[in-house]
Amino acid sequence: MEHISTSRCYAGEQQVWRHESSSTGTPMTFAIYIPDHEDGTRLPVIWWLSGLTCTHENAMIKCEYKRACAEHGIIFVCPDTSPRGEGVANHDDYDFGQGAGFYVNATQEPWSPHFQMRSYVEDELPALVAANFPVDMDRQGISGHSMGGHGALTVSLRNPGRFRSTSAFAPIVSPLNCPWGDKALSGYLGDNRAAWREYDSVALIEDGARIENVLVDQGTADEWLEGQLKTHLFENAVRDAGMQAEIRMQEGYDHSYFFVSTFISDHVAWHAAKLKD
Repeated sequence: MEHISTSRCYAGEQQVWRHESSSTGTPMTFAIYIPDHEDGTRLPVIWWLSGLTCTHENAMIKCEYKRACAEHGIIFVCPDTSPRGEGVANHDDYDFGQGAGFYVNATQEPWSPHFQMRSYVEDELPALVAANFPVDMDRQGISGHSMGGHGALTVSLRNPGRFRSTSAFAPIVSPLNCPWGDKALSGYLGDNRAAWREYDSVALIEDGARIENVLVDQGTADEWLEGQLKTHLFENAVRDAGMQAEIRMQEGYDHSYFFVSTFISDHVAWHAAKLKD
């Protein structure tokens, strides 16, 4: 790994690292916040998946998780949202291509050689972090925003038992039923919509996947709520499955990191309660 930077922040260090990824075939950059701790101590970890157009840096700068993570003794990891670099396929639209990997393993050209973000965030990055940082992999939580909320919910639903806690801010709950999802999944996976179901939290629940300890925050003034996010579909799926989830509609909040930063301390504290020994 290549060390990019370390900055002292609250009672801990915000670090940035780059490494060659076997999943994407490209260099990948991630941010990791590590609270101060005694030598030999292993800390719980929250994985944060960011949304469309983001890199590792957006949450690191705007999310305001560091004070809460220092208080609760939790490591916070922010990967990039897609592969990048020379020779990596791209698209002019903000909602497809670099910055919009949707946390899938692409099967269609020209995306499949590098857009293997499911393998990266589910397997490769956790193994790398576990081998190089003081994380307790028996105490993992996952969270994310928008496209990253979709990622957090689907990664957790596909890996029951791995995460003690799962939360999301304004998640794209059903890519099968919104324009962002239709564009991304048809482009990355092709026209067989049955193959899309493993990347759709509503479909995964309908198909029998279950997880515990779920928290979703959604702003009522979010411009994407009705057309893209469709929180009610997740509420209906959870209810019909008899699955427990806390879904909070936050009055007057939009889709931005102003919304995320308002409630991120709540989420970190909520995860911390689930991640205790």
